[in-house]
Amino acid sequence: MRTQTIMKTMALLLVYFFAVHTMMAQEKTEVDHSYKPLTLKLSEDGKKYIRFITWHQMWLTTNNLSNDSDFGITPSIRRSRFLAFTQISPRFLLLTHFGVNSLSDGGLNISGVQSNGPQMFLHDAWVEYKVTPDDAMYVGSGLHYWNGLSRLTNLSTLNLMTLDAPNPFFNWSQLGYTGQFARHLGVYAKGKIGKFDYRVSINDPLNNHIDGGITADQLTENRAIYNADNIYQNTKGNSLIGGYFRYNVFDAESIKLPYAVGTYLGKKKVLAIGAGFNYHANGTISLKDATNPVDMSAEDIIAELDNKTDLHNVANFAIDVFYDAPLGEGAITALGAFYSFNYGPNFVGSRAGTGTVAHLQAGYLLPRFSDLGQLQPYLAFSARTYEAFADTDRPTGTGINIGANWFMNGHHSKFTLEFRGSTRGGDPDGLLDTNQIRFQAMIFL
Repeated sequence: MRTQTIMKTMALLLVYFFAVHTMMAQEKTEVDHSYKPLTLKLSEDGKKYIRFITWHQMWLTTNNLSNDSDFGITPSIRRSRFLAFTQISPRFLLLTHFGVNSLSDGGLNISGVQSNGPQMFLHDAWVEYKVTPDDAMYVGSGLHYWNGLSRLTNLSTLNLMTLDAPNPFFNWSQLGYTGQFARHLGVYAKGKIGKFDYRVSINDPLNNHIDGGITADQLTENRAIYNADNIYQNTKGNSLIGGYFRYNVFDAESIKLPYAVGTYLGKKKVLAIGAGFNYHANGTISLKDATNPVDMSAEDIIAELDNKTDLHNVANFAIDVFYDAPLGEGAITALGAFYSFNYGPNFVGSRAGTGTVAHLQAGYLLPRFSDLGQLQPYLAFSARTYEAFADTDRPTGTGINIGANWFMNGHHSKFTLEFRGSTRGGDPDGLLDTNQIRFQAMIFL
C-alpha cells in the first residue's frame, strides 16, 4: 500500500512538470533565455557597483508517508529572499540579505499580519574591508555566514544539487543553539593565498536558543544540555570560534561571498579539499550526580553549580572533499564529508549530537537531449552514530535523498523532484522515521 501511495504521489507531482514542459515545447517563436546579472554600475569602469539577487523556491511536499494519516500535499514557499551587495570601492564591501523561509498556509493570516508564522527577517548584514593589496586577507563584521566546520555548513541555497541540505541538517550543527538561521553576530577574516583559502570567525552565541528554557534544577546526570551560559547567569560560554580551510587542486573557487556552490554543472573543474572546526568553550552543562540536584533556591547559585555540575566544551571537526568536472558531454558532481561532534556526554540536539556523521552525495548531469533543458539525477546518503544511542537496538540513524534536477536555464530556472527518507538512532520501532516526496519550482535572478 505504501509503495502504491509513493508511486501515485510521484505521478501527481510529475504532472506539473510535464505540463510546463509541453507548454514550452509548443512555443512558436524563438525566445531568448540568456541571463545577465542584475548589476547597477557606480563608476564608469564598473569596479564600483551594486549587485542584486532575488529568488523564490516553491515546494509541494507530501505528509510523512511512514504514518497512517490521510495522504496530503502541502504547498509552501520554502525560501523567498532578496540579497544585495555593494562594492563601494575595491577595498570596501557592504552586504544585506533578508527574506522568509518555510511559509505555508498555517503561517498565513487574513490581514497579512504574520503573528504565528514565519516572519520576514534579516539573514545577513555585514561590512568588509580589504586589508592587504592582494587577496590574502579581508576582515568583516556583522551578522554573517562565514561559517566554520565544513563546505556544507557554508552552502548556497541558489545552486544546491540536492533539493535541500543533507537531512537532518547536521551540516548546520549549531543551528538553533548559537546562531540565527546558521548566521552569527561577530567578526571574521578570510583570504586566498595561491590555491589555498580560509575563513575564521569569532562570534557571540545566542542566549534565546532551543534549550534556553531548561533551568538548573532540570539538569540530568551524564547528559549535556546546551544552556550553560543562561544557567550560569551569562558568565560562561561567551564566545564561539570557527574556521574552514580549503585547498583547490584545479580551478579556484570564489571567496567573494561565503556561499559554497553545490554543483557547477560542468562549468568548472574543481577538486576542493577542506577541513574545519567550531569550538564553544563551556557551551554545555550536565549534572554530576542525580542524587544531588541543584537547588534553585540556593543563596549562592553559582557556587552550587560549580560543586554539582560539569561544564563541557563543544568541539566539532569536519573534513570534506568536493569534485565537480565535465565528464564526456555531461558533468559529474561528488562530495564526501566526515564529521566528529563533541557537545558533551550523550548530547542529542535538533541537528546533531555527540558522535560522528559520514555523508556522501553524487550526481551526473546527462548530455543534453532536449532543447528545453538538461537532466541531473543524484543520490545522497548519510549515517549518524551518536553516543546517546550506542546501547540501543538502532544505534545509527540514516538519511537518504534520491532525486533529479531539470535545468531549463541552469540554476536560474529549474525543477527538482526528490524522495527523502530518514531514520533516527535510538528509535527501534521507527516511530520517528520520515519518508516524503518533495517537488520544487525555482527561479532566481
